Amino acid sequence: MHSLYNFVSGPLAWIAFLVFIGGSLYKVYTLITLTYQKESFIFTYMSFKYGLRSIGRWLTPFGTGNMKENPVMTVVTFAFHLCLFITPIFLLAHIILWDESFNISWWSLPEQIADIFTLVVIAGCVYFLYRRLTIPTVKYLTSPSDFGLLAIVAAPFITGFLAYHQVFDYQLMMILHVVSGELMLVAIPFTRLSHMIYSAFTRAYIGSEFGGVRHVKDW
Repeated sequence: MHSLYNFVSGPLAWIAFLVFIGGSLYKVYTLITLTYQKESFIFTYMSFKYGLRSIGRWLTPFGTGNMKENPVMTVVTFAFHLCLFITPIFLLAHIILWDESFNISWWSLPEQIADIFTLVVIAGCVYFLYRRLTIPTVKYLTSPSDFGLLAIVAAPFITGFLAYHQVFDYQLMMILHVVSGELMLVAIPFTRLSHMIYSAFTRAYIGSEFGGVRHVKDW
């Protein structure tokens, strides 16, 4: 079991990071290349001013009409995404690994706060699952892969929480935690999780078109 942990936290982790970085760079390169080939006119009206304005507006809680019309979804979405990004980066155990491997460290979350943030992510996944199972319009657009993606996102947080609190076998939970985290990294460039890569570009494009061409707001 110990040698398996060393493998998944060593060579397999490097492979996952390389696939994530390489896949992400390839996706961005492909996006830009295809845009130049098929819709190069887009670059003629891309505006830093309107693009940044749109991104800032959509990053503001209740900053758009749609957010105001769906307050529960807005609160859950913002809390989910904030905790999804903050928790892995500022978790003490992860920072210790960076310090041991690269002699790099930074401020960490208090353990109790990290626990709460982890539960927020898990609860967010449960909420999104509930919507896909019960709301007709969302259910109609849901495919089996969407359930798989929810599982991929939830797994690192569930296994990490269980490992930290030593529920079930600790070493097994740690192995599952590392593997599920690596699976999530690998999945990002090649699934709908890639919206975390594309979203800024998409929002900048929409903001530029609405603000610079149509002279209207996109919210």
